[in-house]
Amino acid sequence: MKAVYLLVAVLALTSSLVSAYDPSPLQDFCVALKEPDGVFVNGKFCKDPKAVKAEDFFLHVEPGNTENPLNAQVTPVAVDQLPGLNTLGISLARIDFAPKGLNPPHTHPRATEILIVLEGTLYVGFVSSNQDGNRLFTKVLNKGDVFVFPIGLVHFQLNVGYGNAVAIAGLSSQNPGTVIVANALFKAVPPISVEVLARALQLDNKVIEDLQRKSWYGKD
Repeated sequence: MKAVYLLVAVLALTSSLVSAYDPSPLQDFCVALKEPDGVFVNGKFCKDPKAVKAEDFFLHVEPGNTENPLNAQVTPVAVDQLPGLNTLGISLARIDFAPKGLNPPHTHPRATEILIVLEGTLYVGFVSSNQDGNRLFTKVLNKGDVFVFPIGLVHFQLNVGYGNAVAIAGLSSQNPGTVIVANALFKAVPPISVEVLARALQLDNKVIEDLQRKSWYGKD
């Protein structure tokens, strides 16, 4: 019986590891279709391989418009923008920062992120989990510097230079997802109870109500 229990435990662990990341493709490519006309694989319908063209793997990315309350703009290149990424387990984003621009605290529930600075100076960091004591890991990055944000952890980037900054982030999922902390707390639909937030954040109810009334940038 001990051997059976061991086998079950090993299988459970293996299954959890396999399902924690995008599955490996079983074909060369599986270009995503928006309309339901084809084979459904990894959350998307796939185009007939014989109909796939080079354009399915191509996208031109323009600099983002930083004229917004955060003075920064994230331009994602994930499966919804580039159908050829479907089943390939990767994506990226271009992040443009005006002076003092901020990519606010957020998480990617399905991906680790690796970021390289192409221009400017960024103050970046992430916070570890409760089990690790919520330690803050930060670094000031300059052109050519690289930093990694582990999967699922809250992280941010702030332009601390005098000019614009540009960074490219690689992500280990075709659809990494993004959860902006402020939006999730104060603009959930329907709203999170004021009592819950007030007690969790140790703030007065009126403060929470004021935060919920604000227009949080990045909330669709």
